[in-house]
Amino acid sequence: MTESMEKAAIALLMRAVTLDKEGRFTESFSCYTEGTHLLMEAIKGMTDKTKSDGFRAKANTYLTRAEQIKAHIAAEKQKGLYTEHFEIHENATGFSYNTILGRFLGVDVVWVHIEDPYIRKHHQCVNLLRLCELFVAKCVQLKEIRLVTSSSDEEQAKKLSDISKSLKGRGISLDVKYSSTLHDRQIRMSSGWVVKIGRGLDYFKAPEGQMSLGYFDLDLRPCMHTSVDIFFNKQQ
Repeated sequence: MTESMEKAAIALLMRAVTLDKEGRFTESFSCYTEGTHLLMEAIKGMTDKTKSDGFRAKANTYLTRAEQIKAHIAAEKQKGLYTEHFEIHENATGFSYNTILGRFLGVDVVWVHIEDPYIRKHHQCVNLLRLCELFVAKCVQLKEIRLVTSSSDEEQAKKLSDISKSLKGRGISLDVKYSSTLHDRQIRMSSGWVVKIGRGLDYFKAPEGQMSLGYFDLDLRPCMHTSVDIFFNKQQ
């Protein structure tokens, strides 16, 4: 158990350092904090004092860096200047909605505003449903989801109506508006965080089959190339 936690901690902390260098600070902070927590748990089971002391020193270094990142994010948010940008490369995996958005979802999110012109086809409506499931799981105070998209046909309207009815059972309203001129793709949250994905929600490649990896777990699904921009708008 100690060895597996140690390996998991090292993997997370290595990713934290990489993300830190890329300026993806919100993601890096999450990896630093989770990785150091796992490392400290692993240290409890170590019998080699030299090794445990070395890991403890490294954990303290990573925690210090995490606190520096936290302070940087808070300062930039206060000034309304915080931004992140990264690319999702063709065929890359590990970019589910939870990976991109999960760290911004919590009790401070009471509404979400989604703008995406392409919530029309069946798989695009399924993508919306997956995103709504994520919101329900992580945002316990969520009351409203607003969607602006382009109008397609009766099948689209029926699927969106079904999602709305399901959300209503959780005490969440889905307000759908249609626009023929919409081009922007963004997700805005009442907490102030805004996430813009170049392709909107539809950046995953089609699965190879219904029995292939990635059919359900989007972290395992290859992606199409797109960009992601994250920023904080304190005026929301």
